[in-house]
Amino acid sequence: MEDLVIRDADVVDGSGADAYRADVVIDTGRIVSIVKEAAAAGCQRPRARREIDAEGLVLSPGFIDMHAHSDLALLRDPDHSAKAAQGVTLEVLGQDGLSYAPVDDRTLEEVRRAITGWNGYGDDIDFDWRSVGGYLDRLDRGIAVNAAYLIPQGTVRALVVGWEDRAATPGELDRMRRLVAEGLEQGAVGLSSGLTYTPGMYARDAELTELCRVVGSYGGYYCPHHRSYGAGALEAYAEMVALTREADCPLHLAHATMNFGVNKGRAPELLALLDGALEAGADITLDTYPYTPGCTTLAALLPSWASEGGPEEILARLTDPATAGRIRHDLEVTGSDGCHGVPVEWETIEISGVSDPALGDFVGRTVRESADLRGEAPWETARRLLVRDRLGTTILQHVGHEENVRAIMRHPAHTGGSDGILRGSKPHPRAYGTFPRYLGHYVRELGVLTLEECVAHLTSRPAARLRLPDRGLVREGYRADLVLFDPRTVAPGATFAEPRRLPTGIPYVLVDGRFVIEDGRRTDALPGRSVRRTPL
Repeated sequence: MEDLVIRDADVVDGSGADAYRADVVIDTGRIVSIVKEAAAAGCQRPRARREIDAEGLVLSPGFIDMHAHSDLALLRDPDHSAKAAQGVTLEVLGQDGLSYAPVDDRTLEEVRRAITGWNGYGDDIDFDWRSVGGYLDRLDRGIAVNAAYLIPQGTVRALVVGWEDRAATPGELDRMRRLVAEGLEQGAVGLSSGLTYTPGMYARDAELTELCRVVGSYGGYYCPHHRSYGAGALEAYAEMVALTREADCPLHLAHATMNFGVNKGRAPELLALLDGALEAGADITLDTYPYTPGCTTLAALLPSWASEGGPEEILARLTDPATAGRIRHDLEVTGSDGCHGVPVEWETIEISGVSDPALGDFVGRTVRESADLRGEAPWETARRLLVRDRLGTTILQHVGHEENVRAIMRHPAHTGGSDGILRGSKPHPRAYGTFPRYLGHYVRELGVLTLEECVAHLTSRPAARLRLPDRGLVREGYRADLVLFDPRTVAPGATFAEPRRLPTGIPYVLVDGRFVIEDGRRTDALPGRSVRRTPL
């Protein structure tokens, strides 16, 4: 007798086709049969050791988070309810060009310092790996949900070139190519960049093109956080399209937003650019989160020249009055490249988390609000935070536009990505609410997408980009990474005021046929493993 039958579910299978009623039978981690209502009429219905009555519930493939920052959270927190409770069964890590493999001892320490705001410093983690394969092996010891990994180009550059703003030498470029090839051979699915983050932003297009040639030859994809989401955003998108076409490498645009006042209402221009490239034969996908504010670190807003050399050099510049004055001018007058070429508006910068608990009073307030309370200029407040928190401060940046969010999520190349930073006292609610918000707010309440369209965006489309042969659809023989949700009640619990509340309306989530959410509660199961690149 099989392990489980899910009876009388409304199956939304991930293909975009209409829902249908069926019994779905699962055994040894896979879907072994699907008995549609019409086929079951007058026949003996399938039986199993356990049955779930799914009357009124939708059964869909598990959701794939195409842009996750759970690189350490999956190791630190086996529960990982932030994602499991949303129906996420696979996350893509190694985003924005900075993560923890491949590294040596020096680079690991530098990266840990540089992205403390994303993942914490990691005092509670045994960093017993240095290679991409070693990190994936570490995930294979057991995690809450599955995970794929992108080789972080900024980390590779730090390892080979360092944190200096200069072109790579031919020998350095050869070594970077070898590291990218090794990471892909060890199971990475592609390459990411953070081209407004150091040191990845110091790479010229020719360097990125050469790395992308390697990625394309292995069947991977390039996932850039490109050079601007503000002033010059369209030019930055076009740069990535041209670069990957020259390299013959598939392109996946990370958190493909059009933010800041200069881009209000300009999503149609971005979509026209992408449509033209797709019609000309480009292979392009993108992801977005269903919210308007962004989230990053406060240090990320600094101009690139002020970030050269790594964290200690940044702190030294911030404590030198003359250099700090130059930084302030770039931020407030010129518009730093770290702030996407747009002069910073301190009233839009909300502190969401600090590394030093003594700075907790800043959390939940904008920089301008905290400055007004202290009777000082916002820049002085920001500088104090950066220095005292040793660059570990995270922020919400309230610069998005709802009409752009809705237009981009309708595009056929769109997939879902939370971009969720899980640390901090008041993280962005997208970390806990992205996928139920798509289903509840944008499907049920607004009708921006049909349920079948939305599920396809969150399941089969990302699975196709990842080249996964047996995930992303409810099909016989596919892995039983599945979600049961109530389309009438599914909704995020997370809000900006209470960002860690779990969603409602998602009573069951299975990873590899095992319940990680059962009757709305997290089980102790850790069935997740690394999902490695499928060889060509």
